[in-house]
Amino acid sequence: MAHDMTADAAHAHDEHHESPVVFGFWLYLMTDCIIFGTLFAVFSVLRTQFAGGPTGKDVFELGGVGIETAILLLSSITYGFGMICAHQNKVGALRGWLGITFLLGLGFLFMEIREFSHMVAEGNGPDRSAFLSAFFTLVGTHGLHVTCGLLWMAVLIVQTGGQTVLSERMTNKLTCLSLFWHFLDIVWICVFTFVYLMSVI
Repeated sequence: MAHDMTADAAHAHDEHHESPVVFGFWLYLMTDCIIFGTLFAVFSVLRTQFAGGPTGKDVFELGGVGIETAILLLSSITYGFGMICAHQNKVGALRGWLGITFLLGLGFLFMEIREFSHMVAEGNGPDRSAFLSAFFTLVGTHGLHVTCGLLWMAVLIVQTGGQTVLSERMTNKLTCLSLFWHFLDIVWICVFTFVYLMSVI
């Protein structure tokens, strides 16, 4: 009886200790919302400040951006499959889905860097106009977040290696990364709609 009560108390303590982790990460995401909200506001003010340079219609290729969007959305789905496996303690399948998500995220970053390189090579870098400065800052900040997410994902893939049962602490880490990755998807949908589509249309 005493042993069971001690075990229950330890379990309750673990829940009390771990649950604030996810809540705290929600608070972090709220600060990220403020950052991106500010960048979107700046872009909305500067979106017509071309300084005699190219407009969005001149430099944006919606075909390539559409592929980027599809890749990132697909990576959100694959991460979701990974979380299902995590809750079922299927560690091997989890690592497989994380690996696929990582490769998709890497593909997204590669296409974004290629887009930036092409624009800079044509003389349409961030120093060309206020419009392009706002564009590179907003999209580049999102790309930096994706890079951080990929590094985090790589660490979790390594940490789950050799495990057969996921601890609650590891599940919380995976949950926080899930929130972060889905958040980046939502931000990118806003970027695709507000920055690319509206600039071309």
